[in-house]
Amino acid sequence: MTRDMDLIRELLLKLEALPVPATELRVIDGGAAAVQVEGYTTEQIDYHLLLLEQAGFIHGGGLENFGMRFGPGIGFQSLTWAGHDFLDAMRSPDVWDRTRQAASAAGGFTVDVLVAAAKSYLEGKIKGLIGG
Repeated sequence: MTRDMDLIRELLLKLEALPVPATELRVIDGGAAAVQVEGYTTEQIDYHLLLLEQAGFIHGGGLENFGMRFGPGIGFQSLTWAGHDFLDAMRSPDVWDRTRQAASAAGGFTVDVLVAAAKSYLEGKIKGLIGG
């Protein structure tokens, strides 16, 4: 299965919006209504939830350290600092579209390249707003 950065972004937005107290652990799988994304299968969502965990974008309450799995689901407690940084850089649909277009035109990208491109674009916008 291929990695879909649009799905990664959508899942992070959905996970961020979940009302999960920091002391509570949820088990989330691709079939959960809270993480359904139109046009994607449960299997695709499960795979991308796992990728988010592997990338260090979500905190699973320590369960990932023990290799514990709950069927196709993952343990979810919160976004990590890196997850919030990625999402903050990509939250704006305009920034996301421009960043994705630039990365595609370059012929490929990694998460680090996407974040760097988004940050560069945002820095330019901020300099324009403050007259720098």
